[in-house]
Amino acid sequence: MKPRPDEAARLGVSVTSIGTVARIATMGDSESNSAKFNLGNRQVPIRVMLDETARADFDTLRNLRVGTNSGKLVPLTSVADISFGAEEGSVERLNRKRLMAVEANLNGITLGTAFDAVSALPAMTKMPAGVSQANYGEAEYMSEMFRNFALALLAGILMVAAVLVLLFKDFLQPITILIALPLSIGGAALALILFGAALDLSSTIGILMLMGIVCKNSILLVDHAIVCRNEGAGRRTALLTAGTTRARPIIMTTIAMVAGMVPAAIGVGADASFRAPMAIAVIGGLITSTMLSLVFVPVMFTMMDDIGVRLGRRLKRLSSVTDEDKIADAARNGSQLVSGSSH
Repeated sequence: MKPRPDEAARLGVSVTSIGTVARIATMGDSESNSAKFNLGNRQVPIRVMLDETARADFDTLRNLRVGTNSGKLVPLTSVADISFGAEEGSVERLNRKRLMAVEANLNGITLGTAFDAVSALPAMTKMPAGVSQANYGEAEYMSEMFRNFALALLAGILMVAAVLVLLFKDFLQPITILIALPLSIGGAALALILFGAALDLSSTIGILMLMGIVCKNSILLVDHAIVCRNEGAGRRTALLTAGTTRARPIIMTTIAMVAGMVPAAIGVGADASFRAPMAIAVIGGLITSTMLSLVFVPVMFTMMDDIGVRLGRRLKRLSSVTDEDKIADAARNGSQLVSGSSH
């Protein structure tokens, strides 16, 4: 469609009015200007446009009415020429290379699944020289999100480890506390797979939340065991006392957290599709970490305690050997001084 400026000006029709009539008739109005239908917790825009057969009929398009400045309606054909034509060519570039973007509707499929399916196509596996696949649009955002998530997770673990070393004044027992982290991540991944949820932004936020909750459960066990050891109890007695004493608050905390996440996991409330993966990841990680940490944390505590005892013995031997060498050197130097004075 090509407007005729002279005729449009004579009749008092603006170019914006011509484009608006053509756009609404063929593609519908924009979502911001469309009426909305309330469907549950969301609003669905109502798009009004001509029938498909009418959009392909030139006579129907030419007879569309355009409003003038005086309030009258004139046919579209009186202010614009309508005909078939080719779109103006343009070259898009990405990182100074020519870009050809292929877009599609996912129709409920996750972005990662669709990206893997596209990458497995024969045309993508055997591309000609000079042609490469580039992360563009949503695929680029997904890669950036996982990269930032890995950095945030690593930084969080290092910060937790540093704080635990300062609190416990030990480098071995913080490893016992951090052993619960992979248990929780495995449970979160298993829950996402079982419920068919995607590892997206909300689920990664849930995994980051999970780190603090899981560390807190391990800290309760390890701290109480260390207190019992300082009071003179044996290692086995200290671990049994810590397990029986701290198991109840750990389980109560887990049950309360899971109960609070259940409404979000089953899709209750507004924006449930975004919050559900986060809740599923937290629930799966809490359940597995609570069940397994009561077993793995005492085992790791025993292993770290044995390693600490062995390291202590070796350091004691080294220090004793060093002290003996110092005494021998002092005695040798003293004998030399005595012999020198006798001369």
